Amino acid sequence: MISVSALLELSKDVAVTAGRRLFENSNSQHKDFTNSIELPKEVKAVADIFLEKEILNRLVPTGLPILSEESGYIPGERETDLWFIVDPLDGTYNFVKGLGPSAISIALWRDRTPIFGVVYSLEEQKMFWGGRDFGSFCNGKELSVSDSDSKNQASICTGFPVRFDVTDESIMQKYWSCIKSFSKVRMIGAASISLLYVSSGSADLYYEKNIMLWDVAAGLAIIEGAGGEFILNETSDDWSCNVVASNGKIMIDDGFTV
Repeated sequence: MISVSALLELSKDVAVTAGRRLFENSNSQHKDFTNSIELPKEVKAVADIFLEKEILNRLVPTGLPILSEESGYIPGERETDLWFIVDPLDGTYNFVKGLGPSAISIALWRDRTPIFGVVYSLEEQKMFWGGRDFGSFCNGKELSVSDSDSKNQASICTGFPVRFDVTDESIMQKYWSCIKSFSKVRMIGAASISLLYVSSGSADLYYEKNIMLWDVAAGLAIIEGAGGEFILNETSDDWSCNVVASNGKIMIDDGFTV
């Protein structure tokens, strides 16, 4: 069985290599995209498929199960409680429109517990990685969450995932009641990057409902490694979940306490 440390090094190399190959092939049609029939607000680009192929070609031979956004759950050849969770391109709309950050996200979990996360920021070409037993780092520099303990002086990263029903007034009222006390609200368009901002102390809390597990799996591991905490509630059997993650000193009033 491959050690966790070896799997971490493999994941880091996979993310960097896939990201670099994407840019080496920048003359292709990677930014061509379509909208999902089932979820019209969801964008799928050629780059999503390109990156997933690059990543799975390296991870499948480990024999571990893999949950990937494009291919769903891929059973492994080993009997193990470890599994990879992969988002080949988080922030697809940002990527195709040049609107904001996007990233490659690879996580290793043991059952429902994060072991490590790797996030490669495509625009910055920076590697972020970490986990509870590793600490968290960006290009060798250690990351640490903020020490803010007051919402009226703190920032929150959030967003409206494609599965979030913004037409339901009761849901929206509860949502606004949770975020209105914060000094600053930011919607980045890439959950993994939002979680990195919390991990580095740039933001103080991340909160999203009906976000997909692959969007947050790596970032949550990195937050733990940086000294933060999170709570994740699965909302359905399609990998959708509600998440709050913070520096551990701030809470919101939506059934989550950090």
